[in-house]
Amino acid sequence: MTSLGADLRALRKTRGLTLEALAAELDCSVGWLSQVERDISTPARPDLERIAQSLNVPLSLFATTATAKEAGRIVRKNHHRAIGARAKGLREFLLSPDLTDDFQVVHSVFEPGAARTDKVERPTQELAYLIDGKMDIWLDDDKFTVSVGDSFRIRDQSMRWANPYAKPAVAIWVIAPPVY
Repeated sequence: MTSLGADLRALRKTRGLTLEALAAELDCSVGWLSQVERDISTPARPDLERIAQSLNVPLSLFATTATAKEAGRIVRKNHHRAIGARAKGLREFLLSPDLTDDFQVVHSVFEPGAARTDKVERPTQELAYLIDGKMDIWLDDDKFTVSVGDSFRIRDQSMRWANPYAKPAVAIWVIAPPVY
């Protein structure tokens, strides 16, 4: 079953932070943070806001509407958690039930005219599959135009993107290890 504590622990570990380092950044005790990660203590909203800001994720990532039976197993179509836009014109939603797997599945919408011009490099392996629209991507310095039904992999290289086209481009990503 998924929980706030499990998600928080997964985010902290993904960022390579110890309990001590995150507690120092949040100006809280290691004991309290450990209790939150073990679901013994529930943080108040201001604490959650500080945690989200410290981990550079939207507060909405900690919200879940799953029933106890479905938690960690089922995500209903209208309940995907927004994981924020790391670039203007990009909306992303977590399709995975929680943040505790060795990979994540993300639904991304690239709005017309949106672009990420700086190179993104992450210690991940990623596969994206376009389900709507088309977009331009650069893997290192090689430019490709991808459209519906195309997929591409990012591994040990930089990536940037642009959607200079009239309609949104929609992609499903599988990312390992998780970055959110």
